[in-house]
Amino acid sequence: MQDIDNLPDDHIEQLHIQIGKNVKKAREEKGLTQLQLSQAIGHKSVTIISRAEICYKGQHFNIEHLSKIAHILEIDICELLSKK
Repeated sequence: MQDIDNLPDDHIEQLHIQIGKNVKKAREEKGLTQLQLSQAIGHKSVTIISRAEICYKGQHFNIEHLSKIAHILEIDICELLSKK
């Protein structure tokens, strides 16, 4: 078992940044705009998608967002979580 003290201080932030990049890449590959994806997951504006894709001011996707996004994009949620 690994010790959590070995994780870099910015580990979680970097993970959120990578997830945002993965969402953007998958969204663009399916030809969807930020607005289309945002509306598909039940939001009226692009704010959640645009900010979370770039981790603006620490905003990020939660597990519900990722589950809905994976379903809409017809991909495994693991693709959004991977450290490509």
